[in-house]
Amino acid sequence: MPDAIKEINALRAELRRYSESYYNEDKSLVTDFEYDAKMRRLRELEEANPELRDANSPTVVVGGVASSAFAPVTHTVPLQSLTDVFSSAEVEAFFEKTAEAAGPDGFTVEPKIDGLSVALYYENGEFVRGATRGDGNVGEDVTANLNTIASIPKTLKNVTSLAVRGEVYMPKAVFEELNAEREIRGEQLMANPRNGAAGSLRQHDPKICAERRLDILVFNIQQVDGRAFQTHAETLDYLRELGFHTIDYTVADTAVAVTDEIARIGDERGKFDFDIDGAVVKINALSVREELGSTSKAPRWAVAYKYPPEERETELLDIIIQVGRTGVLTPKAVVKPVRLSGTTVSNATLHNADFIAERDIRIGDTVILRKAGEIIPEVVQVVAAKRPDGAVPYEFPATCPECGGAVSRDEGGAAIRCHGAECPAQLLRNLAHFASRKAMDIEGLGIAIAKQLLEEKLVASAADLYTLDAKTLEKMERFGKKSADNLVAQIEKSKSRGLAPLLYALGIPQIGESAAKTLAARFGSMDAITAASVENLTAVDDIGEVTAAYLRDWLEMPQSQHLLGKLRDAGVDMTAEIKSEGGKFSGMTFVLTGALSRYTRDEAAALIEARGGKVSGSVSKKTSVVVAGEDAGSKLTKAQELGVRVADESEFEEMLKD
Repeated sequence: MPDAIKEINALRAELRRYSESYYNEDKSLVTDFEYDAKMRRLRELEEANPELRDANSPTVVVGGVASSAFAPVTHTVPLQSLTDVFSSAEVEAFFEKTAEAAGPDGFTVEPKIDGLSVALYYENGEFVRGATRGDGNVGEDVTANLNTIASIPKTLKNVTSLAVRGEVYMPKAVFEELNAEREIRGEQLMANPRNGAAGSLRQHDPKICAERRLDILVFNIQQVDGRAFQTHAETLDYLRELGFHTIDYTVADTAVAVTDEIARIGDERGKFDFDIDGAVVKINALSVREELGSTSKAPRWAVAYKYPPEERETELLDIIIQVGRTGVLTPKAVVKPVRLSGTTVSNATLHNADFIAERDIRIGDTVILRKAGEIIPEVVQVVAAKRPDGAVPYEFPATCPECGGAVSRDEGGAAIRCHGAECPAQLLRNLAHFASRKAMDIEGLGIAIAKQLLEEKLVASAADLYTLDAKTLEKMERFGKKSADNLVAQIEKSKSRGLAPLLYALGIPQIGESAAKTLAARFGSMDAITAASVENLTAVDDIGEVTAAYLRDWLEMPQSQHLLGKLRDAGVDMTAEIKSEGGKFSGMTFVLTGALSRYTRDEAAALIEARGGKVSGSVSKKTSVVVAGEDAGSKLTKAQELGVRVADESEFEEMLKD
């Protein structure tokens, strides 16, 4: 018994943590398969030890709570979860248990979309409110964001009161496109379409949600006035007539028909433009559903069959290295084509150099493939017994396969990155970063225009921007005389931005906005920085050995020298005014953390710098003051540990006045 208690408590704690992250933070800490396996084990233990059951157990309570960031909405009909099953035998057992009650109307079988469940409420034919599932009883009011989804009807004919339930999802193509753009901007990638949809629907700015191009499939009527239906299939047909995008369904009246339809959906899941994680089997007759009722968590008239992660053996034919837009070298397995989760797979991810080394993956090996999150095929392991004679350990390249530039491992990370200033694989990202507001601030030169310039072969590096003329730009799609003149004027204006923005714009490893300002203020020119030794650089506050080494390595690369030469020839200012020591904050280093109510982060930094102080991104013993706003995190904790002075916003304002 003590062992059972220990395991049950551990499982409950784990599952609550996973649910909190999944439902409320839109992050998946484990795969669906791992989560389901732990839930299944907990259910088995509770059934074997009924005296240890708990009304608040994850097996009883629907995961998720309504966030306080949105107004609460109490659902007119609870949005329950479903009982999961994992084998054909369990599906058949459910069928045998309920077939007699189900009667001639049989069962419906539908794909189970992996998205975010919502309820839509209509009054007098108007869409008035939409909410997330939350804990099943109370959800979050996300009406403004749901209004951006084009496929949600905003008005309905001949409808008084109606509540429907659906699944909001991010189409696979949109997910891939948005992640490509996020990579260019150096932003964190969305883990999967489900997390992308959930995060988008919880944005406070509906414009951001609209840009994510979400969609929805409706799968249930929760409540309706003035209409009566006999079957679930009738309700879906009715919803489709009203203009809703509804889930596809098949009616089946035998166990074989049900399991065959589940298999068919599984075989074809690669064809859907949305992710699925299973198939749902429901009793079709609504009167029977009412008779069977529900538990506190799930209806007794439905189950969700969860597809196991499908695995296949195949031969690893080659390992090729792809260079991403941020310079990361990613190994890809070229495999003998094999059918996996409804699609033919000929390539799979190998993640990074450590992944290959830890599993001793070699060209010629027989490997096991699995689809991660039903999207990206990955190599899981090597079948060592089938390794061919002569297979040799794989050696990761020491230089960039795209440009021949030097590569190095990220500090404290697994990524190996190319630092070539003119690496063609990184050019789009480099152009977008070079033109960004905190860098060279070239208004009008975003990712879309940068793509056009590359497609037209008008630029091969950031320096080539300064060779563009209005007549050339006018010939490009979406350009006219005025827009071409404006962009050329912005490019010309950027020449005078000065040394600090230029240093940041170059994308040198470890040289962020703060370090760029520090270096510019200390050395005054690019020539002086180029001539500085590692010892000279580390003598500057906030420039450590790692940053100094990265900077020296970058400056010594031929690509970097070529780029700087072209920028200098184009007339780009590479100097900065060295301010004389003085000002009330002279010699002081500030760190800003948390949200300030009266200033933006940039405004606060400007006020500090105007008084002779410096702003750093990290806390150390050299830090003079940490200005802590609301929700200050690890930087505040570190300041307290080091005994660094901490000032709230009111104290900071007093410091500015003195």
